[in-house]
Amino acid sequence: MRWARIRTPDGYEGYAWVHEGRVGPVKGSPFDEYEREELRWDLEEVRLLPPVLPRKIIGVGRNYPAHAAEHGAEVPAVPLIFLKPPTAVIGPEEPIRLPPQSRQVEHEAELAVVIGRRGRWISVDEALKYIWGYTLGNDVTARDLQRRDPQWTRAKGFDTFAPLGPWVDTDFDPAQATVLCRVNGEVRQMGNTQEMVFSVAQLIAFVSSVMTLEPGDVILTGTPAGVSPLHPGDVVEVEIEGLGVLRNPVVADRPQAR
Repeated sequence: MRWARIRTPDGYEGYAWVHEGRVGPVKGSPFDEYEREELRWDLEEVRLLPPVLPRKIIGVGRNYPAHAAEHGAEVPAVPLIFLKPPTAVIGPEEPIRLPPQSRQVEHEAELAVVIGRRGRWISVDEALKYIWGYTLGNDVTARDLQRRDPQWTRAKGFDTFAPLGPWVDTDFDPAQATVLCRVNGEVRQMGNTQEMVFSVAQLIAFVSSVMTLEPGDVILTGTPAGVSPLHPGDVVEVEIEGLGVLRNPVVADRPQAR
């Protein structure tokens, strides 16, 4: 089943289910009891919001050997994790805003795992039982700031630096899926989930040994080689075979009171 969060012209905003280009509202929560209503709108009629609003987003660095190599870095012996704030989350078609503090913001196409159950000290064997589903993510990164700072918080944490969407697929099989990124229609990244150093189950087990995972939390599983700078006017698309396409335009950000 594919879950989305939507806003409709007639005022509905909330969870929905997606089937063959049609969308229907859902009563209740996907993390508890829920009831699907009839398919009511065409997909083109609704605004797709971020499919989940995570309490925390856990990123994984250098989980594809070729990506580590392109930065002259070694593959870590254990998962290299970092956090992105919930304020970085945007949905499909929302603009990625390039901050004035950086001159080199890059895309990172990633498979995103959405947690469905609260858990701590989860074993590898039990890890898949804690997954709600999968979505697409873009771990947007200010690369010059990442090289400059000893910690990655600033480079990874700007508003709009965590696009997610377009939906969460509860039936997706992540074992062997192509992950790619296009910028203005040109393929920049292409890899396969089977190249990951640490599997989805291993990542869940490792992260849960550090922190409690909550329903709706997102783990970004790493990016293939080919990351490159984004510029105002670009359109970046993350595509994962069998899962969908996440599309976001790119604009320049300007300091302003909000």
